[in-house]
Amino acid sequence: MSGEEEAAVTERLIDNSDQGRFELYRDDDLVGWLYRTRLRPNRYALRHTEVASSHQHQGVGSALARRVLDEIRSREGTITAICPFMVDYLRRTTTYADLIDPRYPGYPDRAAAEAAAREGGWLTARDADGAGDEQRSSPLPRGSDHR
Repeated sequence: MSGEEEAAVTERLIDNSDQGRFELYRDDDLVGWLYRTRLRPNRYALRHTEVASSHQHQGVGSALARRVLDEIRSREGTITAICPFMVDYLRRTTTYADLIDPRYPGYPDRAAAEAAAREGGWLTARDADGAGDEQRSSPLPRGSDHR
C-alpha cells in the first residue's frame, strides 16, 4: 500500500419518483441513473440506463444495476427488462433470476433489446455502445401489461 490511502467512497441509491428513475450517487455526485416505470402489482420495467460521461468505465453501470435489483428485491418486486444494458447484465448472472417476471420478462438478450429500440426509434448506435447521455422514452415490449 502506498503512503496515500484512498478515501472510502460512499454510494447511495435514490428512487426519484418525480424523474421516474433510480439514481446512484457516489459521495454527493450523481454518477448514474436508470429510468424505470413502476407497473402494478409491484413490477418495474427497467427502460434505460445512463452513466455520467465523467464516470464512465468506472463500474458505475454494474454498481447501479446491483443496487437497483437489490432494492427491487427488498420491495418484493419483479422486473421486466427492456434496457439493453440491464438485459445483458441479467444474462451474465443468475443472482437476480428470481426477480424476472415470468409473464413479462422483457427481452431475451441484448441484441433483441437493441433491435426493438432501434425499430422504435428510441435507441441509436451511440446509445447501444453505452455512450448516450440524452433521456429517451422507451416503450414496453409488445404484449406487456401496464397494470
